[in-house]
Amino acid sequence: MSHQSEQALEDEFISQLESLDYEYVDIHDISQLKDNLKVQLEILNNTKFSEQEFNKILLHLESGGIFDKAKKLRDKMELLRDDNTMEYIDFFNHHWCKNSFQVAHQITMEGKYKNRYDVTILINGLPLVQVELKRRGIELKRAFNQTQRYQIHTYRGLFQYIQVFVISNGVDTKYYANNRDLNYKFTFFWKDEKNNNISNLKDFTNEFLERYHIHKMIDKYIVLSESTRSMVILRAYQFYAVEKILDSALHSKKNGYVWHATGSGKTLTSFKASQLLARRAEIDKVLFIVDRKDLDNQTFNEFNKFSNGSVDSTENTKKLIQQLRGTDKLIVTTIQKLSKAAKSNKKELESVKDQKMILMFDECHRSQFGEMHNTITNYFTNIQCFGFTGTPIFAENSNKNKTTHDIFGDRLHQYLIKDAIKDNNVLGFSVEYIGRYKNKSKYDIAVEEINTKEVMESDKRLEKIVDYIFENHDRKTYNREFTSIFAVSSIKVLNRYYEIFKKKNQELPEEDRLKIATIYTYDDNPDLTEEEIHPRDTLEEQISDYNKLFGTNYSTDTFSMYYQDVSEKSKAKKIDILLVVNMFLTGFDNKYLNSLYVDKNLVYHSLIQAYSRTNRICNEKKAYGNIICFRNLKKQTDEAIRLFSDENAEETVLMKPYREYVENFNSGVKTLHTIVKTVDEVDQLEGEDLKNFVKTFRDLLRLLNRITTFTEFKYKDLSLPEQEIEDYKSKYIDIYDPPTSIGEKESVLEDIDFEIELLRRDDINVEYILKLLKELRPNTPGFEKDKQFILNTMEKDIKLRSKIDLINKFIEENIVKPNENVNTEEKLEEYMDHEKKTAINQLITNENLHQDKTKNLINEYEFSGKIKPMEVADLFTEKLKLKDKRRKRQELKQEIMDLIDKYTW
Repeated sequence: MSHQSEQALEDEFISQLESLDYEYVDIHDISQLKDNLKVQLEILNNTKFSEQEFNKILLHLESGGIFDKAKKLRDKMELLRDDNTMEYIDFFNHHWCKNSFQVAHQITMEGKYKNRYDVTILINGLPLVQVELKRRGIELKRAFNQTQRYQIHTYRGLFQYIQVFVISNGVDTKYYANNRDLNYKFTFFWKDEKNNNISNLKDFTNEFLERYHIHKMIDKYIVLSESTRSMVILRAYQFYAVEKILDSALHSKKNGYVWHATGSGKTLTSFKASQLLARRAEIDKVLFIVDRKDLDNQTFNEFNKFSNGSVDSTENTKKLIQQLRGTDKLIVTTIQKLSKAAKSNKKELESVKDQKMILMFDECHRSQFGEMHNTITNYFTNIQCFGFTGTPIFAENSNKNKTTHDIFGDRLHQYLIKDAIKDNNVLGFSVEYIGRYKNKSKYDIAVEEINTKEVMESDKRLEKIVDYIFENHDRKTYNREFTSIFAVSSIKVLNRYYEIFKKKNQELPEEDRLKIATIYTYDDNPDLTEEEIHPRDTLEEQISDYNKLFGTNYSTDTFSMYYQDVSEKSKAKKIDILLVVNMFLTGFDNKYLNSLYVDKNLVYHSLIQAYSRTNRICNEKKAYGNIICFRNLKKQTDEAIRLFSDENAEETVLMKPYREYVENFNSGVKTLHTIVKTVDEVDQLEGEDLKNFVKTFRDLLRLLNRITTFTEFKYKDLSLPEQEIEDYKSKYIDIYDPPTSIGEKESVLEDIDFEIELLRRDDINVEYILKLLKELRPNTPGFEKDKQFILNTMEKDIKLRSKIDLINKFIEENIVKPNENVNTEEKLEEYMDHEKKTAINQLITNENLHQDKTKNLINEYEFSGKIKPMEVADLFTEKLKLKDKRRKRQELKQEIMDLIDKYTW
């Protein structure tokens, strides 16, 4: 059966939009686009514009970037009319039916290249939705890549008003927000309320592109994040949750809760619900409530990340009372402060106790079950409570016999962990149980059967666990590209672990030592034996070690600042292992955290919450969260997955066993050998065969990425020897980044995502190469072999391979020829600096550039990492022709960036 052509798909799609009351408009170029815009804006604003007035509007609309234009779309413009009167001009009306909806196709834009866009949806004449179509059978990623290319080449001026991209091959359809940096990981399927994908283009069009709905998505469900200057569009499950909350808050007196998997974006959902409710005149206050003081800063920062100044901090009860009595409509606070105010400051709150208030509870299964919740709900007379949780309390895991339903009423919407994993919104878990019950394990750690406190906390057992971590940590974290948390059973055990780590660390070379930190809260009056040290004193000592490690100056008196710094350093991958008892096991989001070591009993929601610290999406290399259990938590893990998804969710949530991945890899090797029998045959591949090789080897890399983190991994289990894998990697890199820049890459590969992150290795870096150079001995028999090893190692790294010729020349001139001993590091630095200066002078001569201006710009680029295009244009001594100016400027900018990259060591 032949595939439907792109043209036929496009015609059918436009016809469907017309049936949804879109007006088809025949627009072919930017001039016609502007003519139509003038007409539509006149209709929207019920006026007529002179040419001079419309030119002012165009000047206003066309300035700024994507984010600036997103704000302009939602604002009014002050227009000075020809008669000197001032009028406010709208570009987008909040009432959907007052806007015009049109559809155009094959609009041609001239930029670096000429491009024709498939289908463009215009609202009030502005292109707000761009749809790229591919025929059935073509990978959806190709349509995405096309929007990326358009953005680079021709999306300028009015086309930067695009708010939403839609890509489809007829069978699969996804949407995403327009931003300067587009990422395929942030493309989404639309869904129905029960989380079923609506992927067919015809169904998607009826649901998502229906005029009322697409207007609502643009008007209400795109968040403009001021801190990142980017647009975020809500996913379907977030949309449904907010809609349910709005409906309940505005049309009933009922409370309710939202069950969305940990890590799926509850903060954004709650922010949008709070923001929309705070805009309503009939609601006096919206309070977003967290249950622990240490979460206050995080939630506050998260809210303000979406919109600077959208919330005020509530540092104490006095400040909270001022806010409640003042004009602030959206407030972030803690349950402790609010309950204290309701209990102790009744007189000051008398004027607000009867106001209409919405209370949004973050992670609603915690303190809400105690007296504080009762104090709040008993004092304020006109409140509605809405809760968010990734792990509700049911009868099976109930707290004082109360469930989430008892406190918050009906469940308004759910999106379970299995749904989030299936959608690639969070990662699944690879759970390994390390210890005695594993047959023939060299780590005889006593995790099962003998479960007495004495054995579980024995020094012998703790030392074996630390030995395991030292031996396997780099494997688990991809040579410390990611970081980890170690959850232990008590402060006492944590302190003993810390001392063992500290002792064993000191036995290692400094560069191999793990960076260990601790954090926990202590009781001021604990029950101690005579020999035991007060937990505050041990924490003080550990903070002192932290200060020496990082050059900081914290103490237990500045614990909140220490907490904040630990959080930031963990997110910056500066801490290898963070030892905790309970802290950081809930509410801590760090995409670089990929491993959780566990030596404590976890059940139900505490288990899922702890595991979920590891499952944030990051890059291709982070394929799942690593859970390494030193206790047999298999039963508890299975029960928690069943409770928070269903009986059949285990296969989705948990990764497959090691052997199954090995079998899949070896099966993939057979597929590879149907394309090429040997590494050398890769050079002869062309067209679809080359494409198939890239896809097949990419799949093998993905599997290898997963397999290598398992404790039992051995290359001998794979049917492709390690050296052959490395050789294939070199060919793969050559295809991605050809050794010569002459000619263009095969067009067949333009739309393939090489996932080059899978090839990057943190252990192959500048320091490693320098270490190898220092070990080179010119007069030894193995010199040539050692030299070639260095060059081959650099060949495998995409960042180092551009320096191969330089290092080869350095070896010949500075290691082979001189007889005297040299400081390799100093010599290399001098050499690189000299070669860089020579290359800069050569560039100035070849391109006929101003010497001082060029060197100043290069210095500024090395310092800031930024190059302004207009400054590049000023470097040329000769005036460039207008038609060549943009091209020459871009080429020179790239030359400078490549030069600095090559000579920076």
